[in-house]
Amino acid sequence: MTGPAKPGYWYDLAGLDAWAAAVRAALPAGVELLYAMKANPDPGILRTLAPHVDGFEAASGGELRHLTEVFPGTAPAAFGGPGKTDPELAAGLAAGVRRFHVESPTELYRLSRLADDRGEITDVLLRVNLPVPVGGAVLVMGGRPSPFGMSPADARDCAKLELPGIRIRGVHAHLGSGLDAPTAAEMARTIVEWAVAELDAREVNVGGGMAVDYTDPAARFDWPAYGAALADLLGSYPGRTLRIEPGRVLTVYCGRYRVGVLDVKRSGAEWFVVVTGGTHQFRTPAAKGHSQPFIVLPRPEWAYPFPRPVTGDAGPVTVVGQLCTPKDVLARLPDVAVLPPSGRIAAGDTIVFEMAGAYAWNISHRDFLMHDPPEFRTGIPEE
Repeated sequence: MTGPAKPGYWYDLAGLDAWAAAVRAALPAGVELLYAMKANPDPGILRTLAPHVDGFEAASGGELRHLTEVFPGTAPAAFGGPGKTDPELAAGLAAGVRRFHVESPTELYRLSRLADDRGEITDVLLRVNLPVPVGGAVLVMGGRPSPFGMSPADARDCAKLELPGIRIRGVHAHLGSGLDAPTAAEMARTIVEWAVAELDAREVNVGGGMAVDYTDPAARFDWPAYGAALADLLGSYPGRTLRIEPGRVLTVYCGRYRVGVLDVKRSGAEWFVVVTGGTHQFRTPAAKGHSQPFIVLPRPEWAYPFPRPVTGDAGPVTVVGQLCTPKDVLARLPDVAVLPPSGRIAAGDTIVFEMAGAYAWNISHRDFLMHDPPEFRTGIPEE
């Protein structure tokens, strides 16, 4: 007797390869493309992206170690993230990190001491929290008091220092996420204008934060328009290096999370579809507070000798997981979903959540209730 599908992640690496190539082609010469591996550090994803990017940004000692394991002998392009410890900074120096994104004057002094002890010169970008409005951002990282980066005044002071082991190359600024192409381009220009005017920066990393619309899986960030805007920006500041650092927008579309329908039951006027897995494996919808888009792959046969539970014609439907918490919610109907012709979901069906390639398994509270981990496969899931 066949039970419901076990939970699993499926990564469409061929689709990712094509998407990354299209993004790279939309960017002008002179713009470096880094992948912020915090979005998804899966080795297959990193290897697929490698031919299309100028390197990877790590944000912890663990990510540094993982990156050097996947690509032995390759130096990480950038090491960012708040709260770096001395052992992590030392690990970055040992790994040959090409650019450190320094978050504060204190971190700069600590890095200087470690680099000088090694007799090395290390290249630094000062992460700056510019006091500019971040309109339209889904997640605001700067533009107002924030734990990320340093103030413009501190950045100016740091740029004047002559510290042993330190060579300041320019500025890093990531002020918000969820930006459409015009807003992201305007933000990039604001950052570059400040960095050149105030610090005569030769390199500027304007971060990532390109919008991803979970309510419309077919929508895409307008890379050609963004690339054209960056080309104009480079034309205004010749001789500078411009760098971008996206994460989610590169990998989100390549991932799918497949689960099986364990049960369908009614509570009051509402229906609950209980699936294998849940937010302990796929935290994205809980973290962002949305309904994850999904498709239903119906299973026609029902092998059990009792009635098959199925959603009714009336009442809201909520798709939940296996956790002992009412927060274990993956989706609610009638939000983005592709249902079978009947319009109903039955026990034994398979549900495939789309846009599961970023900030999904890697941010999940996977040890809660200690369920078995999901499967990991490449390709596109079928029933």
